[in-house]
Amino acid sequence: MKFISNRIFSSLATAACLVGMAGCNAAIAATALPNPTVDEHLAQTKGQETMVLAGGCFWGVQDVFEHTKGVIKAVDGYAGGSSSTADYETVSTGTTGHAESVKVTYDPSQVTYGQLLKVFFTVAADPTELNRQGPDEGTQYRSVLFYANDQQKNIAASYIAQLEAAKVYSKPIVTQVTPLKGFYPAESYHQDYAEKHPDNMYIVINDAPKVVALQKELPDMYVKNAVMVAKK
Repeated sequence: MKFISNRIFSSLATAACLVGMAGCNAAIAATALPNPTVDEHLAQTKGQETMVLAGGCFWGVQDVFEHTKGVIKAVDGYAGGSSSTADYETVSTGTTGHAESVKVTYDPSQVTYGQLLKVFFTVAADPTELNRQGPDEGTQYRSVLFYANDQQKNIAASYIAQLEAAKVYSKPIVTQVTPLKGFYPAESYHQDYAEKHPDNMYIVINDAPKVVALQKELPDMYVKNAVMVAKK
């Protein structure tokens, strides 16, 4: 795919981002990132809830959450646009309204929505980058939290306000908090891409360091074996 080739090429020009960073994200030490003050408690019984978020190339975001405690499944896809334009080549034009997104299914008795937000803001994405992440540019790479209900909306908005007040980042947070109108799974070759192609230079430079950062910064949230969409 020409878009994948361009993505890999652009990452080679940014290999210096490996030094002291989670990929090309401005990785934040977990000690500097507060826990959400507004969050639900762990559920008393096992169950399944979902959240949809976007933070640049979905390969790396998916890989982070496939290694996160309490996550049952993380699926690459598209959100923000219509079903008629939810395919990789069309989304890659940056004209569809879609963002490369990940739908995370999790057990609320093991992890809360707020805790997953902390993972997102700590290692999965740089919330201060507008319409880009690392070497990838365009509205399809914007940072978005797509809320499914008022509870998610309130927790997401509150946490962003909390991070801004704490001045965790040197630049303003530009992550959008937007209602979820639909999620469309990406093509099968995108699913588990980082796990299936660990030697791909784009993955080595931009995505694998995010999982390393998850293990280092949030060890209680990290699980070694990825929960994959398909078998390796």
